[in-house]
Amino acid sequence: MNRKVCFRGYEKIPPGILRRLFFKMLEIRRTEEVIAELYPAKDMRCPVHLCVGQEAVPAAVSLVLKKRDIIFASHRSHGYYIAQGGSLSGLFAELYGKLGGCTKGKGGSQHLAAPKVGLIGSSAIVAGTIPIAVGAALAFVMKKRKSVVVAAFGDGAADQGVFYESLNFAALKNLPVIFVCENNRYATHAHQTQRQARDNIFERARAFGVPGVRIDGNDVVEVYRCFQNAARRARRGGGPTLIECMTYRWLEHVGPHDDCDLGYRSRAEVQRWKRRCPIRMFGDFLAKKKIINERLLRRSAECIERRIHSAVARARKSAFPAAGELCSDVYCD
Repeated sequence: MNRKVCFRGYEKIPPGILRRLFFKMLEIRRTEEVIAELYPAKDMRCPVHLCVGQEAVPAAVSLVLKKRDIIFASHRSHGYYIAQGGSLSGLFAELYGKLGGCTKGKGGSQHLAAPKVGLIGSSAIVAGTIPIAVGAALAFVMKKRKSVVVAAFGDGAADQGVFYESLNFAALKNLPVIFVCENNRYATHAHQTQRQARDNIFERARAFGVPGVRIDGNDVVEVYRCFQNAARRARRGGGPTLIECMTYRWLEHVGPHDDCDLGYRSRAEVQRWKRRCPIRMFGDFLAKKKIINERLLRRSAECIERRIHSAVARARKSAFPAAGELCSDVYCD
């Protein structure tokens, strides 16, 4: 997706929300960059799947959701955790395998959870949380609860049969679930066209009578407005929607480094997408429209830096779990 980003419809979004979208993306980016900087020290006890370059989708989705809405994410879930307001010290402590982690150091990067802020869980199993999200949506309907469920996943999940089973069941029961596909074109090192006969994930929903749309996942305004419409539709009893967000991960599939040397994608391709950085493009746009200024940008960026580094310090001080913790939290009390 190479079209110019123009943030069409931004004037329909309050300036305060536009600023929050920008700074939420910036917080996600800087947190991921700090993780990438710290990871080579080998103190973190798990692999990390970073979302650098993909910040627009979780930032936009989170700002549309209401307090009683919930998200189920994939193995690349840091963005949703941060956007939902998950504890930063809880994130870093989790990566360090510490007791202060969001799952007491047991889940690691791929199994982040922050139920108090709506992130019910994430999973290393590709497409693994999609049917669970659909089940949660069914529970909401049975309880007559006007809430929305988000199933967030990558294009690799569309390789799995359970994705289609979930679309079918959500359509059959007219459930308030929004399927958000962050299509970064690669499942590990395999391009979408090497795995799927057609690269039309959004169109596949129509086979089940579910509206499907493909949008620019680096245009945070387009993501926000599209998701807002889908959430409004779900709350009114209109059923599920599939949103395919075309985006790109800058770093390797798993880990903090560049991986162009592996040969599955070119450095020119990566640079082309970096020129479409969702944060830089939106920041420049907001500055041009005088919605943010240099002083606000500097103060907010400094605040984000302080929060991140304070979180790292607290995480480092957290204790490792005692042996007795091994069998706790296995079952729901």
